[in-house]
Parts: sequence; C-alpha cells; structure tokens
Amino acid sequence: MICLASTSPRRIELLRKLTDDFFTEAPEVNENTAEKKPKRMVKELALRKAQSKNYENILAADTIVTRGGKIYGKPKSRCDAVKILMELSGKTHKVYTGVAIKCGAKTVVFAVCSKVKMKKLTKSEIENYVDTEKPFDKAGAYAVQDGRIVESYKGSYSNIMGLPLEKLERVLYKLGLI
Repeated sequence: MICLASTSPRRIELLRKLTDDFFTEAPEVNENTAEKKPKRMVKELALRKAQSKNYENILAADTIVTRGGKIYGKPKSRCDAVKILMELSGKTHKVYTGVAIKCGAKTVVFAVCSKVKMKKLTKSEIENYVDTEKPFDKAGAYAVQDGRIVESYKGSYSNIMGLPLEKLERVLYKLGLI
C-alpha cells in the first residue's frame, strides 16, 4: 500500500492508471525554498512532501511551470491567474515535475521536464478561461487536459498534468510497489 502525499484529483487519477493499492493524505510542508533551479526545486519539494509522512511507502510530487528564468506556481488570485496566462500566451514554456518515493529505507527522487507551447490568446479569452476552468490549484494556472489553451507539447503528457507516469511506472516496478 502506497501513501500518495497529495490530494490533487489529477495525481489521483494518474496514479490509478498504475495501481489501485494506494491512499491519499495531504502533505504538511512549507513550500518556500531558496532553490532557484527548477529541476532541483521540484525534487527538493517532492522530497520534503514525502518526508512529511511516516508510512512505509510514500509517493510525493511537485510541479512548476517555468519560462525565461521565471517560475510559475499556483496562482494566488484571479488577477494572478490572468497575469500568468498573459505572460505564457503564444509562448513555449517548460513544466517540471519532481517525484520522491520512499520505500522502506530506500528513497528515489527524480524530475521530468516537458515543453508546452500555449496558443496565442486574447485577454478576454484568458479571462473567460480563468472564470470557467478554475485554474487556482494548477501550476501555471492551466490544465493541459482541458484541451482549450495548449497548442502543442513535447515530452510526457502526464508530466504536464502533474505525475510523469512513464518514468514513475519503471521506478515503482523496480521498487516492487507495482
């Protein structure tokens, strides 16, 4: 049995594609970090989340969006969501997800990066998106799976959703968790 240290509906949906042998519990961590390199940041935050729980087998993840050295987490308000999407509109950015898995005494931490090209959107299209899709619990203020604002992507689709299944499946298998 794995503890998924997350209550994200997307992570729950994705992990169910690999196993039903898990339960969820929100991690209790401070997500402030001095780390500025995206790959290191998501790995550090995922590890903190995994270490916040005291179970035999724990899976935790953290996702960020980055463009031009700027890191975009979850928007803090409607205004912030609109601002983030205006900055990403018509441009390519990167999505990083860090994953930490504790299996007994062993811990595995990795990160996956995907590239996303967002459609060129008007301010009114962005405002409508924010009002109808509720992007407040999503890094970068959008969900790739809604099919509305992403033009194209390279890399792992599930990584963009918040859990890179291709690599995760290999690691969970090696650890004997699936």
